[in-house]
Amino acid sequence: MRVVVGMSGGVDSSVAAYLLKEQGCEVIGLFMRNWEEESEICTAEADYEDARKVCNVLDIPYYTVNFSKQYMERVFAHFLEEYKRGRTPNPDVLCNKEIKFGPFLEYADKLNADYIATGHYCKITEENGHCYLSKAADNDKDQTYFLNQLSEKQLSRVLFPLQNMQKSEVRRIAAKLKLSTADKKDSTGICFIGERNFREFLHNYFPNTPGDMVDIDGNVVGKHIGLMYYTKGQRRGLGLGGTKDSQERWFVVDKDLNNNKLIVSHGDEDVLMSDIVVLESMNWINGQPDGLERGIDLFAKFRYRQPEQAVRVVLDNGKISVHCYERQRAVTEGQYAVFYNERDCLGGGVICDAYRNGK
Repeated sequence: MRVVVGMSGGVDSSVAAYLLKEQGCEVIGLFMRNWEEESEICTAEADYEDARKVCNVLDIPYYTVNFSKQYMERVFAHFLEEYKRGRTPNPDVLCNKEIKFGPFLEYADKLNADYIATGHYCKITEENGHCYLSKAADNDKDQTYFLNQLSEKQLSRVLFPLQNMQKSEVRRIAAKLKLSTADKKDSTGICFIGERNFREFLHNYFPNTPGDMVDIDGNVVGKHIGLMYYTKGQRRGLGLGGTKDSQERWFVVDKDLNNNKLIVSHGDEDVLMSDIVVLESMNWINGQPDGLERGIDLFAKFRYRQPEQAVRVVLDNGKISVHCYERQRAVTEGQYAVFYNERDCLGGGVICDAYRNGK
């Protein structure tokens, strides 16, 4: 069986390639270059060098392919458009759908691959002729959230060798093999931004349009440097101290794009709470569940690190409405709501509105 492994230059994909070779697969490494510009932290050259070293140690052939044009058109253009709309996008989810399990799979076909594989912490469960995206054994590292926009057809061609492993075990294997990635820090955030100053990065694509910070009563309490630099619930970086009545920190409540105002508050966070969330661009990995018009009980995450929340999901006039049994803090437009049952990730959609019942 020929398997093309997406080699990111990290420890997870390194060990995934090793495990597949140990299982007797014919393994080929593929390094994807998705971004032309480099920063001090996120450098394609450094990652490629690590991937090359690992492939040499494992004695597997490797290739590099440039998907930066596809990334710019399919992912980054959307990223910029969402910020223009005042939303907070998650390009990593779209990258998985549009690049890592799109052009990557097409390129693997040119290499006559039977499957592609990645270092994601996820499982594929095959049952009754279907492929399901299931949670990984390592709950802390489970990455099904980021794969919520994939299709069952895509999953049918994917292997996740780390599905039953703990992260600590992965690092032990890499250390035993003396791989250069054994102690490499896990990547965080968006790779093309890395650990650079996020505001400086966005400034390359958007002009600064400063405006007023106002409280929920409309009183001016400060100045913002551009609405795209803020997200709902944010406390840091507002440049506001306490008030004469309270020393509690201010936080972002909303954005008024029409008037270029950032709405902030402090103290009681009730203004951040919602119990109904409306989605768009909904994707059901294995097809729309039965009974959705009447409503079905599922679990949901409104951000990656959030514990699963009990919800009722309803298809209403062509849109998915999520009714939360407990109110949620700072549900953010542009992010993904991702649905689960006890075992599987069922899919997800983009958050386009969040409010309290009756308001």
